[in-house]
Amino acid sequence: MTSFSTKATWQWLTRQNSSYLTCSLLERWTHGFFTRNFHPAGPSDLVSFLDPNASVAQLKQIHGNLVWTPNEVKEPLTQGDGLLSDGLRQSLWVASADCTPAMVGDINTGRVAAVHAGWRGTAQKILPVTVSRFISDGSHLQDLRVALGPAISGEVYQVGLEVAQQVSASLDSLVDLQDLASLSPCPILNDPQAGKVKLDIRYINFHQMLEIGLLPEQISLAPYCTYQDKGSFFSYRRTGDKQVQWSGIVSL
Repeated sequence: MTSFSTKATWQWLTRQNSSYLTCSLLERWTHGFFTRNFHPAGPSDLVSFLDPNASVAQLKQIHGNLVWTPNEVKEPLTQGDGLLSDGLRQSLWVASADCTPAMVGDINTGRVAAVHAGWRGTAQKILPVTVSRFISDGSHLQDLRVALGPAISGEVYQVGLEVAQQVSASLDSLVDLQDLASLSPCPILNDPQAGKVKLDIRYINFHQMLEIGLLPEQISLAPYCTYQDKGSFFSYRRTGDKQVQWSGIVSL
Protein backbone atom coordinates (compact mmCIF):
# COMPACT_ATOMS: atom_id res chain seq x y z
CA MET A 1 0.00 0.00 0.00
CA THR A 2 1.40 3.37 -1.04
CA SER A 3 1.03 6.05 1.60
CA PHE A 4 2.36 9.40 2.73
CA SER A 5 5.36 9.68 5.02
CA THR A 6 4.69 7.75 8.22
CA LYS A 7 7.50 9.51 10.07
CA ALA A 8 6.45 13.10 9.41
CA THR A 9 4.36 14.78 12.08
CA TRP A 10 2.19 17.89 12.17
CA GLN A 11 2.30 20.22 15.16
CA TRP A 12 0.64 23.39 16.34
CA LEU A 13 3.23 26.07 17.09
CA THR A 14 2.24 28.90 19.43
CA ARG A 15 3.79 32.34 19.19
CA GLN A 16 2.43 35.68 20.36
CA ASN A 17 -0.46 33.73 21.94
CA SER A 18 -1.57 32.43 18.53
CA SER A 19 -1.17 28.95 17.00
CA TYR A 20 -0.47 27.84 13.45
CA LEU A 21 0.30 24.48 11.90
CA THR A 22 3.78 23.19 11.01
CA CYS A 23 5.15 19.98 9.46
CA SER A 24 8.26 18.12 10.61
CA LEU A 25 9.28 17.45 7.00
CA LEU A 26 9.95 21.18 6.75
CA GLU A 27 11.62 21.56 10.15
CA ARG A 28 14.69 23.18 8.57
CA TRP A 29 12.59 26.15 7.48
CA THR A 30 10.47 28.62 9.37
CA HIS A 31 6.98 28.06 8.00
CA GLY A 32 3.33 28.04 8.93
CA PHE A 33 -0.10 27.01 7.71
CA PHE A 34 -2.23 29.69 9.35
CA THR A 35 -5.89 29.38 10.33
CA ARG A 36 -9.01 31.53 9.98
CA ASN A 37 -8.29 32.85 13.47
CA PHE A 38 -5.61 35.12 12.00
CA HIS A 39 -8.08 36.80 9.61
CA PRO A 40 -7.91 39.52 8.31
CA ALA A 41 -4.11 39.56 8.64
CA GLY A 42 -2.21 39.04 5.37
CA PRO A 43 1.40 38.14 4.54
CA SER A 44 2.78 41.55 5.49
CA ASP A 45 1.41 40.98 9.01
CA LEU A 46 1.91 37.22 9.31
CA VAL A 47 5.59 37.36 8.33
CA SER A 48 6.32 38.62 11.85
CA PHE A 49 5.44 35.14 13.16
CA LEU A 50 8.03 33.53 10.88
CA ASP A 51 10.83 36.05 10.33
CA PRO A 52 10.24 39.80 10.78
CA ASN A 53 13.27 40.55 8.61
CA ALA A 54 12.22 38.38 5.66
CA SER A 55 10.95 39.91 2.44
CA VAL A 56 7.37 39.10 1.40
CA ALA A 57 6.25 37.67 -1.95
CA GLN A 58 2.76 36.72 -3.06
CA LEU A 59 0.85 36.35 -6.32
CA LYS A 60 -2.58 37.08 -7.75
CA GLN A 61 -3.74 33.46 -7.79
CA ILE A 62 -5.56 32.37 -10.95
CA HIS A 63 -5.95 28.58 -10.56
CA GLY A 64 -3.27 27.86 -13.17
CA ASN A 65 0.26 26.47 -13.29
CA LEU A 66 2.44 29.57 -13.58
CA VAL A 67 5.44 29.56 -11.23
CA TRP A 68 7.58 32.63 -10.54
CA THR A 69 10.49 33.67 -8.38
CA PRO A 70 10.16 36.76 -6.16
CA ASN A 71 12.46 38.70 -8.46
CA GLU A 72 10.10 37.96 -11.35
CA VAL A 73 7.05 39.27 -9.50
CA LYS A 74 6.02 42.75 -10.59
CA GLU A 75 3.53 45.28 -9.28
CA PRO A 76 0.59 45.10 -9.38
CA LEU A 77 0.62 41.48 -8.29
CA THR A 78 1.82 39.05 -10.94
CA GLN A 79 -0.66 36.30 -11.85
CA GLY A 80 0.35 32.79 -10.88
CA ASP A 81 -0.03 29.99 -8.35
CA GLY A 82 3.53 29.03 -7.47
CA LEU A 83 6.48 30.89 -5.96
CA LEU A 84 10.05 29.55 -5.90
CA SER A 85 12.68 31.35 -3.84
CA ASP A 86 15.73 32.83 -5.56
CA GLY A 87 17.34 34.57 -2.60
CA LEU A 88 17.92 34.51 1.15
CA ARG A 89 15.20 35.07 3.76
CA GLN A 90 12.37 35.33 1.28
CA SER A 91 8.93 34.55 2.69
CA LEU A 92 6.64 33.03 0.05
CA TRP A 93 2.86 33.02 0.54
CA VAL A 94 -0.27 31.42 -0.88
CA ALA A 95 -3.92 31.80 0.11
CA SER A 96 -6.47 29.01 0.24
CA ALA A 97 -10.00 28.23 1.38
CA ASP A 98 -10.39 24.60 0.21
CA CYS A 99 -7.58 24.29 -2.34
CA THR A 100 -4.35 22.64 -1.22
CA PRO A 101 -1.54 24.91 0.01
CA ALA A 102 1.70 23.06 -0.67
CA MET A 103 5.16 23.91 0.64
CA VAL A 104 8.29 22.45 -0.93
CA GLY A 105 11.83 22.62 0.42
CA ASP A 106 15.25 21.50 -0.85
CA ILE A 107 17.28 20.21 2.11
CA ASN A 108 20.52 20.72 0.17
CA THR A 109 20.15 24.22 -1.27
CA GLY A 110 17.70 25.69 1.24
CA ARG A 111 15.40 26.89 -1.52
CA VAL A 112 11.66 26.71 -0.97
CA ALA A 113 8.41 27.02 -2.88
CA ALA A 114 4.83 27.88 -1.97
CA VAL A 115 2.09 26.51 -4.22
CA HIS A 116 -1.68 26.96 -4.48
CA ALA A 117 -3.15 23.74 -5.91
CA GLY A 118 -6.88 23.75 -6.56
CA TRP A 119 -8.50 21.30 -8.95
CA ARG A 120 -7.73 23.46 -11.99
CA GLY A 121 -4.09 23.95 -11.00
CA THR A 122 -3.79 20.28 -10.17
CA ALA A 123 -5.21 19.36 -13.57
CA GLN A 124 -2.44 21.55 -15.04
CA LYS A 125 0.21 19.89 -12.83
CA ILE A 126 1.15 22.95 -10.81
CA LEU A 127 3.26 20.90 -8.34
CA PRO A 128 5.19 18.94 -11.03
CA VAL A 129 5.81 22.25 -12.82
CA THR A 130 7.20 23.68 -9.58
CA VAL A 131 9.43 20.65 -9.03
CA SER A 132 10.62 20.94 -12.63
CA ARG A 133 11.82 24.47 -11.89
CA PHE A 134 13.71 23.19 -8.85
CA ILE A 135 15.38 20.53 -10.99
CA SER A 136 16.24 22.91 -13.84
CA ASP A 137 18.00 25.12 -11.27
CA GLY A 138 20.15 22.23 -10.01
CA SER A 139 18.07 20.54 -7.31
CA HIS A 140 17.83 16.76 -7.03
CA LEU A 141 14.56 14.93 -6.50
CA GLN A 142 15.84 13.08 -3.43
CA ASP A 143 16.51 16.39 -1.67
CA LEU A 144 12.94 17.71 -1.95
CA ARG A 145 10.37 17.63 0.84
CA VAL A 146 6.67 18.36 0.21
CA ALA A 147 4.03 19.27 2.81
CA LEU A 148 0.41 19.41 1.66
CA GLY A 149 -1.50 21.67 4.04
CA PRO A 150 -5.12 21.73 5.21
CA ALA A 151 -7.59 21.40 2.33
CA ILE A 152 -11.00 19.93 1.58
CA SER A 153 -11.04 16.14 1.85
CA GLY A 154 -12.42 13.78 -0.73
CA GLU A 155 -15.25 12.50 1.43
CA VAL A 156 -16.97 15.91 1.28
CA TYR A 157 -15.78 17.28 -2.09
CA GLN A 158 -18.43 16.52 -4.69
CA VAL A 159 -17.55 17.30 -8.33
CA GLY A 160 -18.97 16.54 -11.74
CA LEU A 161 -17.57 13.79 -13.92
CA GLU A 162 -16.04 16.34 -16.30
CA VAL A 163 -13.98 17.87 -13.50
CA ALA A 164 -12.91 14.43 -12.28
CA GLN A 165 -11.85 13.47 -15.79
CA GLN A 166 -9.78 16.64 -16.24
CA VAL A 167 -7.99 16.06 -12.95
CA SER A 168 -7.42 12.33 -13.54
CA ALA A 169 -5.94 13.11 -16.97
CA SER A 170 -3.02 14.78 -15.15
CA LEU A 171 -1.81 11.33 -14.10
CA ASP A 172 0.12 9.80 -16.99
CA SER A 173 -0.42 6.25 -15.74
CA LEU A 174 -4.23 6.44 -16.01
CA VAL A 175 -6.39 5.64 -19.01
CA ASP A 176 -9.79 6.66 -17.63
CA LEU A 177 -11.64 7.54 -14.42
CA GLN A 178 -12.05 3.92 -13.41
CA ASP A 179 -8.28 3.65 -13.03
CA LEU A 180 -8.39 6.20 -10.18
CA ALA A 181 -10.09 3.63 -7.97
CA SER A 182 -7.03 1.37 -8.23
CA LEU A 183 -4.72 3.94 -6.64
CA SER A 184 -3.78 3.95 -2.98
CA PRO A 185 -4.61 6.19 -1.26
CA CYS A 186 -7.72 6.32 -3.47
CA PRO A 187 -8.58 9.81 -4.79
CA ILE A 188 -12.15 8.99 -5.86
CA LEU A 189 -15.30 7.87 -4.08
CA ASN A 190 -18.77 7.10 -5.37
CA ASP A 191 -21.51 9.68 -4.90
CA PRO A 192 -25.23 8.89 -4.74
CA GLN A 193 -26.06 11.74 -7.11
CA ALA A 194 -25.99 10.82 -10.79
CA GLY A 195 -23.11 12.35 -12.74
CA LYS A 196 -21.19 13.20 -9.58
CA VAL A 197 -18.25 11.69 -7.68
CA LYS A 198 -16.27 12.68 -4.62
CA LEU A 199 -12.67 13.61 -5.39
CA ASP A 200 -9.62 14.13 -3.16
CA ILE A 201 -7.36 16.66 -4.90
CA ARG A 202 -4.69 16.19 -2.22
CA TYR A 203 -4.28 12.55 -3.22
CA ILE A 204 -4.02 13.49 -6.90
CA ASN A 205 -1.11 15.79 -6.04
CA PHE A 206 0.49 12.98 -4.05
CA HIS A 207 0.29 10.58 -6.99
CA GLN A 208 1.63 13.26 -9.34
CA MET A 209 4.69 13.52 -7.10
CA LEU A 210 5.17 9.76 -7.18
CA GLU A 211 4.95 9.74 -10.98
CA ILE A 212 7.81 12.21 -11.32
CA GLY A 213 10.03 10.24 -8.95
CA LEU A 214 9.52 11.41 -5.38
CA LEU A 215 9.19 8.76 -2.68
CA PRO A 216 6.23 8.58 -0.28
CA GLU A 217 8.46 9.43 2.68
CA GLN A 218 9.25 12.78 1.04
CA ILE A 219 5.60 13.85 1.17
CA SER A 220 3.26 14.54 4.08
CA LEU A 221 -0.43 15.47 4.26
CA ALA A 222 -1.99 17.62 6.98
CA PRO A 223 -4.70 15.69 8.88
CA TYR A 224 -7.21 18.52 8.65
CA CYS A 225 -10.15 19.16 6.32
CA THR A 226 -11.07 22.81 5.75
CA TYR A 227 -14.72 21.93 5.12
CA GLN A 228 -15.21 19.84 8.25
CA ASP A 229 -13.10 21.86 10.72
CA LYS A 230 -15.30 24.96 10.92
CA GLY A 231 -13.52 26.41 13.92
CA SER A 232 -10.07 26.52 12.35
CA PHE A 233 -10.50 27.03 8.61
CA PHE A 234 -12.48 28.96 6.05
CA SER A 235 -14.14 26.83 3.39
CA TYR A 236 -15.57 28.30 0.21
CA ARG A 237 -17.46 25.07 -0.48
CA ARG A 238 -19.07 25.22 2.97
CA THR A 239 -20.10 28.90 3.09
CA GLY A 240 -19.58 30.46 -0.35
CA ASP A 241 -17.70 33.32 1.29
CA LYS A 242 -14.47 34.53 -0.30
CA GLN A 243 -12.38 34.38 2.86
CA VAL A 244 -8.97 32.74 2.96
CA GLN A 245 -6.24 31.55 5.27
CA TRP A 246 -2.58 32.04 4.40
CA SER A 247 0.39 29.67 4.33
CA GLY A 248 4.01 30.79 4.18
CA ILE A 249 7.59 29.54 4.26
CA VAL A 250 10.96 31.33 4.50
CA SER A 251 14.01 30.40 2.42
CA LEU A 252 17.32 29.77 4.19
